[in-house]
Amino acid sequence: MIPTTYAIGSSLLVLTAMLAVLCVRGLRRYYQSRVRTQLMWGLGLAFAAAAMALEAVVYVGVVSVLLLQAYVFFSAAIVGVLSLGATRVLRRPRVERVYTWYIAATCAVVAVFSFATPLPMNMVTGGIITGDPPLLLIVLSTLVTGPATIVLLTASAVSLRRDRRWQTLLMIAGALILGAGGTLYIASFPVALYYAEFLGIICLFLGLVSLQGLSTPSPSSAHSSST
Repeated sequence: MIPTTYAIGSSLLVLTAMLAVLCVRGLRRYYQSRVRTQLMWGLGLAFAAAAMALEAVVYVGVVSVLLLQAYVFFSAAIVGVLSLGATRVLRRPRVERVYTWYIAATCAVVAVFSFATPLPMNMVTGGIITGDPPLLLIVLSTLVTGPATIVLLTASAVSLRRDRRWQTLLMIAGALILGAGGTLYIASFPVALYYAEFLGIICLFLGLVSLQGLSTPSPSSAHSSST
């Protein structure tokens, strides 16, 4: 049991580090190109890194109501923020603006109620966050994860028609897997989030690193590749 415990704890730390690296890469690309899509990817990965770090902290035995509240919020917000990075694919500026405001508003509501709602400590079993959040948080989180998953699916379908690069498809697949995991966690399938985070991170890592290797650092080329 002890070797298994160490293996899981180590894997959570490794995945947290991978997400942090991806976040930094995405934000660096944003500062180089000023392309909004890169900012959304970077912020979404920052949320994912924070959620994974919380999982690692809870797994080693540090549990508090504040940590659980933050985890519930991040679990819902990850897919919402990542979906903002995919809206550019739709090439509908008006829809993109409206959807951005919608995600910002719903994420803010989820944040307020997540941190205002006392969560029971029995949400954690054996170091794993397995308990169900209150029904109110489930409903509010669905307002983020539901539309976000639809946007990611739509963006992936559009990308399949316009762009056959496997790097782009890997990034979209990674975002979809993470989004599905967050949705399943909110729907009371917490173990799915752990598997989804692992698979989604690997897809995002391979896709983003390969895509960066093919792209040039100039703002003009970065802008053209994002549209």
